[in-house]
Amino acid sequence: MSELVFVDTSVLILSEDGADVVARDKVMAWLRELWVRRSGRLSTQVLNDFYTSVTTRINPAMPNGDARAEVRRYQRWQPWGVDHATVESAWSIESRFELAYADALIVAAAKAQGCTLLLSLELAHEAVYDSVTVLNPTLCGTERLSA
Repeated sequence: MSELVFVDTSVLILSEDGADVVARDKVMAWLRELWVRRSGRLSTQVLNDFYTSVTTRINPAMPNGDARAEVRRYQRWQPWGVDHATVESAWSIESRFELAYADALIVAAAKAQGCTLLLSLELAHEAVYDSVTVLNPTLCGTERLSA
């Protein structure tokens, strides 16, 4: 089985935003590879933030029905439901690494699912939080995935 890769909201948003075509193409290459390998993971937090963002913050906004269809499609990635243990883990990560709580919750959800990589445009490229390494998919390609 391929290593599991957690995908942050920022990456999903860029996949739908046509403002930067080159960056979007790099993100799409990652997402395609994760679909092929069946190794993409995310959380309900990511899906909720994605829906809100693409229907209200990108221009042009994605129609609600299209956004719902994307959220339904990403349900196949086994979204992690934030529970008490995840919140406790996030608080620990928040304190130890001085991350914003929302970012710590993303890292905690990635850890809970056994992900070794976290694709994010918001967190520092190649930062390591316990067992999770952040990669900015616009700065590196899918060759970073283990075979």
